[in-house]
Amino acid sequence: MHIQTLTEPFYADAIALWHETGLTRPWNDAAADLRRALEGADSTVLGALDGETLTATAMVGHDGHRGWVYYLAVAPALQKQGLGRKMMAACEDWVRSQRIPKIQLMVRADNSAAAGFYQSLGYTDAEVLVLGKRFS
Repeated sequence: MHIQTLTEPFYADAIALWHETGLTRPWNDAAADLRRALEGADSTVLGALDGETLTATAMVGHDGHRGWVYYLAVAPALQKQGLGRKMMAACEDWVRSQRIPKIQLMVRADNSAAAGFYQSLGYTDAEVLVLGKRFS
């Protein structure tokens, strides 16, 4: 297994994995999210490959001050084997390589399993209220 920037042959697999793992929502266009991340100078999508099989993904980027992680997904049959940890380490390495001093992520309030996973990696509640506004 190796982790690399996601290439076009794996785009559909990544989107399917995001759907399979419950990361998508009807109001988000996962394909557009993927394209924006890969086209941006300050973001990318990482993929873990086992041969020609995509086993995990993570979207990572930064705003100049803080790094952000989205769409961390591990194929259900491979969860709880350390692949999520490896993906997060790759995200942290990418953010450090951009000389960004902080990394953070958002977890849906009802996703206690994900919160527990990130807490096991040393992430803590930043005690910040996230507000949003949809334009479409």
